[in-house]
Amino acid sequence: MSVEAELARLSPEKDTLLTVGVFDGVHLGHQHLISQLVAQAGQQGLLPGVVTFRQHPQEVLDPRTRLPFLTDLAERSRLLKSEGVAIIVPLSFTVESARLNARQFVGLLKKHLRMRGLVIGADFALGRNREGNTDTLRALGEEMDFSVTVVPPVKLNGEVVSSTAIRQALADGDVKKVYRLTGRPFSLCGRVITGAGRGVALGFPTANLDVDPEQAVPADGVYAGWAYINGRTYQSMTNIGRNPTFADSERTVEAYILDYKDDLYGQKLRLDIVARLREEKQFGSAGELKKQITEDIARGRVILGSGGKDKV
Repeated sequence: MSVEAELARLSPEKDTLLTVGVFDGVHLGHQHLISQLVAQAGQQGLLPGVVTFRQHPQEVLDPRTRLPFLTDLAERSRLLKSEGVAIIVPLSFTVESARLNARQFVGLLKKHLRMRGLVIGADFALGRNREGNTDTLRALGEEMDFSVTVVPPVKLNGEVVSSTAIRQALADGDVKKVYRLTGRPFSLCGRVITGAGRGVALGFPTANLDVDPEQAVPADGVYAGWAYINGRTYQSMTNIGRNPTFADSERTVEAYILDYKDDLYGQKLRLDIVARLREEKQFGSAGELKKQITEDIARGRVILGSGGKDKV
């Protein structure tokens, strides 16, 4: 389906102030831009809206590129709405849509979304060959009667907050940095599936998550965090990796949920990853592994009991 066909299905109840982007991770930089969008829309009596993409444009423009997502479309939409966005417009980014020039794209936004203005980041660009940079969009705005507001980036310790920085922090297992860049713990969601059953034998039954293979996942290791089940919150210990003690080849995400006894098979589970306890390592025996897990749990309880703010 073309961009115009997707947009033609929408009918905003009034004029809109929009921003455009993937907004993967909805990090502090995104949140700052959205706050400007929502405030400005309120002052002008417009609907604040986000036009986002189902696929990352970079993956379409260069098929060799694979960017693991930080938040899927559903989670992105939930987070954006929690920031005050009234309408979210997911578009399919395709080779055909990449051929639209900046004038054509903003023309479609004006026609179908009643756009009266754009709020964008300083390095933003849209349209064929990224021709629609801030200067081009300002010129088009004067000609086509829409405003353009440019929001500077957010920096943390001198580093621009970005989805790329978050992916790198995850690859390093630095979930505390991820928290600093997003303002919340990193989350993993998936349906609980049958595992090897070793956790039960060790006395620590785990919930094995069927995580989307395109989902960004922290580096291999053991993490303390929270599990959310039927409206209740439980402390949890999550192992990410290949279980080298048992020479497994497949990478798994397994959570031991403290003080929870019921069956979770088939249920959807969300985990918040708060702190990294240690790297994944190989043990000489199941007994050694069991001893280490007991120590991990004790340490995790301390960290989570203090709000997850202890240094790890």
